[in-house]
Formats: sequence, C-alpha cells, structure tokens
Amino acid sequence: MNQSQRIGWIGTGVMGGPMCGHLMDAGYPMTVYNRSREKAAFLVDRGARWAGTPAEVARQADIVFTMVGLPADVREVYFGENGVLAGARTGSALVDMTTSEPTLAVEIARSAAAQGVSALDAPVSGGDVGARNATLAIMVGGEAVAVARVKPLLAQLGRSIVHQGPAGAGQHAKMCNQIVIAGTMIGVCEAMVYGHRAGLAMETVLESIGGGAAGCWSLQNLAPRILRRDFAPGFMVAHFLKDMGIALAEARRMSLAMPGLALVEQLYLALKANDGGRLGTQALVLALEKINNLQPPVA
Repeated sequence: MNQSQRIGWIGTGVMGGPMCGHLMDAGYPMTVYNRSREKAAFLVDRGARWAGTPAEVARQADIVFTMVGLPADVREVYFGENGVLAGARTGSALVDMTTSEPTLAVEIARSAAAQGVSALDAPVSGGDVGARNATLAIMVGGEAVAVARVKPLLAQLGRSIVHQGPAGAGQHAKMCNQIVIAGTMIGVCEAMVYGHRAGLAMETVLESIGGGAAGCWSLQNLAPRILRRDFAPGFMVAHFLKDMGIALAEARRMSLAMPGLALVEQLYLALKANDGGRLGTQALVLALEKINNLQPPVA
C-alpha cells in the first residue's frame, strides 16, 4: 500500500466516486465525505474512512480533493464553518476538481496560502466515461511546486495533465473546453435530427462521419446514446448550464461577444424548463425534436 500521503476526498457522485476509487486502487489511504452519506458507502465498504464534515477530512489528510456540484457548493465546502479551510493543516494541499468560477479559485488559493496551505484548481474533461476509465483531461491552475506534488495522484485519474498557469487558470481553460463542447453538442444533435428527417440510418451515418473531419468525443460517445434514447447523465444538463453561465459571465467581464454559446445556453434552458435538468447533455436533441415537431423521435 502507498502510505506516503494520506488522501481526503469530498464529493463521491457520478464523477467523484470512481475518481476516488482509482486513488484507493493505487493504495492511498483514503478519508471521504459526501453530503449524502449513502453515495459514499461503496467506498467505505472498500476501506475508506468516513468523516462527518469537510473539516474533519482536511484534518486527516495531507492532500484533499474536492469534486462537488456548483460554485456555491465549493464555497460552502471550503469556507463554511466546518469547511476544508477550517481543518486544513499547515503544509497540506487542496485540489478542487469541480468546474467552478475562476475568481473563486483565486479566492481559495489566497485564503489557503495565508494558512500555509497550497490550493490548486484542477477541473476535468471527459465525463463519466473518462472518470471511470481514468482517461480524463485535467487542467490545472496554481503554483508549480504544488502541481508537481499532486501530479502523481492526478496521473491516476487522467491521461492529460497540463499546468495552465496561476490560480484560476485551470478554470479558465475549462471554460474554453465547455465553449467547444457547447458548439459540438448542438452540431451533433442537429445532425441527428437532420439525418433522421432525411430517412437515413443514423448508425450508418455515424460510421462514416465519425472517422472524418466531424469526428469528436461527443459524436463518438453521446450520439450512440441518443440513438438508444439513453439520456442518463454522464454530465447533467443543470451542471452544463452552470458552466455556460460562468463562461458567459466571464466573457461579459472581458467585453467579449459569444453569440454561439448564448444560443446553446437558451436551448438548454428550454430543455431544463421541460423537466430535462437532470438528464445528460445529449438530451439537447429533445429540445430540437420539440422545436421541429419530430415524430417519431430520433432513434
């Protein structure tokens, strides 16, 4: 067992659960916390210690990872009365892998530094598949020394680990990623609707276009789910809306016009208004089907 560093993990959902499991597989002693304890039970059954608060996790760990939902959750986990910073020990390191606000990442890093603690923002791309298969792309912001310290652990979670710059830079890089995904998702879903209306066998279409210039992760991984009418979340619509909102707010702050991103956000807002907030991002096709009165739906 690798006992050189004690690890804490906060947030054991669709992404965080398997990611935490990979570090346990590598032999790291693990302490876990999740708002809903039952979602961490499978890790406790495998030998992880349960902690009652984020502060308790931090008191027992050399390096604490967090993977929660919204910026408000990140703020509560770090700055709450029983938050990570209330329990973090001098010399420890904190790694927030949630997609969150760049300004919040900077705030966490400054507050941690005042306590003699390192803090990194390290959001990921690759969805539930990447989390399960440890093939995530990880974008890291923070001090180089801290990045070097945690990189062996990040290597257990992903294939691409890139230091983007100072605190907040990882989150900015993730916004670039989400802007690209927004554009590809509407392209994939519109192609599915178009091909279906044209009477094409979409499995055959995907066989052709997946290997050409249109090939992308969303086409390869999410288009087959659309054909199966599988809208279970690898990445939830509500969370993607959160990310697009962050990107658009940052764009406004930088006086940038982002018309494509704004359009996709509106379509996802319509999907959420029709009870699609907890579906996967591939459910964007449902909004397009409704707009086009497409019967039967793409399948």
